Amino acid sequence: MAAADSGQTSAAVLDEARLHSQTIAKVSRRLIPFLMLMFALNTIDRVNISFAALQMNHDLGLTPEMYGFAAGLFFISYTACEIPSNLLLERIGAGLWLARIMITWGLIASATAFVFDNYSLLTARGLLGVAEAGFAPGVMVYLMRWFPDVDRGRAVTIYLAGNPLASVVGGPISAAILSMDGMWGMPGWRWLFFLEGIPSVVVGIAALWWLTERPQQAHWLEPQEREWLAGRMAAEAATKARTSPAHFMNVFRDPATLCLTLAKFLTLIASYGIGLWLPQIIKGFGNVSNLEVGFLSAIPSAVSVAASILVGRHSDKTGERVWHIAGPAFVGAIGFVLAGMAGNPVLAMIAITVAWSGLWVSNTVFWTLPTSLLAGMSAAAGLALINSVGNLGGFVGPYLTGLIRGASTNYTWAYVMFASVLAFAGVVILVVGRIAPDRGAAAAMARGN
Repeated sequence: MAAADSGQTSAAVLDEARLHSQTIAKVSRRLIPFLMLMFALNTIDRVNISFAALQMNHDLGLTPEMYGFAAGLFFISYTACEIPSNLLLERIGAGLWLARIMITWGLIASATAFVFDNYSLLTARGLLGVAEAGFAPGVMVYLMRWFPDVDRGRAVTIYLAGNPLASVVGGPISAAILSMDGMWGMPGWRWLFFLEGIPSVVVGIAALWWLTERPQQAHWLEPQEREWLAGRMAAEAATKARTSPAHFMNVFRDPATLCLTLAKFLTLIASYGIGLWLPQIIKGFGNVSNLEVGFLSAIPSAVSVAASILVGRHSDKTGERVWHIAGPAFVGAIGFVLAGMAGNPVLAMIAITVAWSGLWVSNTVFWTLPTSLLAGMSAAAGLALINSVGNLGGFVGPYLTGLIRGASTNYTWAYVMFASVLAFAGVVILVVGRIAPDRGAAAAMARGN
């Protein structure tokens, strides 16, 4: 009898594992490529100003300080609207709200083609931040509804690969569009803004039909798969609810959430500091055409895609999160130091690639921590808080880089700044691992259920 019971238990475990595997595979095939496309277009419309600057700064008479401020202003308005946007997403529905965000940002991105001076550019960047607010944390809330904790590291890192992939594809495309300079009497940088905003509107409309709200509504899953996934996600949400802040307002004084917010802020200072200046940094290497800038700027992103997916999978396999975030941050900091010490463009490019890869791996695996510690409205508010305040780093990074570059003859001290904030972010993540051990254990138990 005992042997029969044991056999039945083993068969049940195998059936559960098989159902788990096939369900998550279907969910991944349905959602991840589409979300990657959304994120890639989000990245292109947010940072294509870095390529436009190769022509726009001269046409509009922008100094390095003025460009740095305009590039970063996006994040001020973005931050102001982030938490309200994510709370509305929780009430209205993630699919509908994400589609709305995408359509409006695409329209404003295209309209940026018609700016005529520094002030109109500032207005356009501010409006773009309002339109995009809520997208990044909204997608994280959406992924929390579809992927169990044990699968989320891989899902998040593959989805976030849309950002570096956008650089791999978007860099050469942006450079090619710039070559349309003078067509129909319009400068290349205006064509760049106008053309690259249109796909976001189209994909945003498609999202209204493609993004199923919750597993219970997924007609593209078999009934048994829907039932299993809905039950699994409900069980994990109940587990996290026991340790997550009880009310969404409590996340504003939750030590772990506040530390994660600081870590994200520091990481994004480096991320957008280098990202929004990289084309100009490469241009400064010497006799480099705009098209060559586009291809060279894609190299760090291409390497970071592979690195983030590998580290994300290893993090899922081991269940360890803290060192999978902090370790790459320290590697990225070392890369920036080496970039500042490099004596020639080739070594500088290699060091930047190492730095970018470490930075990006840390920035992507990062999201596995807050999504394992927060639940419900606390997750909506907490993820929005982390992302919104963190994205202030998107203002600070480009603006500080502009100030440093305006006061010096190269980017050496900017590299030092990037290395310092990234290393500090790694230390803060280690602190999170110390102050939230019980909540981490709860998440590990949820993964084992």
